Amino acid sequence: MQKYLIMILIVVGLAVSDWLTGNIKAHIKNDYKSSVMRAGLLHKASELLIMITACGFELGIEELSKYYENSEIAEMTGFITAGFIFVYIVFMEIISIFENYAEINPQATWANKIIRKLRNFEKEKK
Repeated sequence: MQKYLIMILIVVGLAVSDWLTGNIKAHIKNDYKSSVMRAGLLHKASELLIMITACGFELGIEELSKYYENSEIAEMTGFITAGFIFVYIVFMEIISIFENYAEINPQATWANKIIRKLRNFEKEKK
């Protein structure tokens, strides 16, 4: 149960960081749009809902596997659902945070290098 809470907290932390860097970027560019902000918050809420659902699914499968005395099923489905979804969301959020930062500080060319590497790594995982 603790690993799910940690996963969810990491997703929440990254989503908040992405949202804050997006707001800083909008402030610097003087480009506030309530519809964009609202859509961004809804995307973050959806990510969190998906992560909670994946963790709940894994917990349910773990409990169900006890009845069938087959813990391998729980381990496999947990890795596939919560694990993959967690990794995908983390990479997506980190890329977005770096994209925001690169627009906030155009002189930070190192951020663009990291973005390219993360995008390449994300493409390899698909």
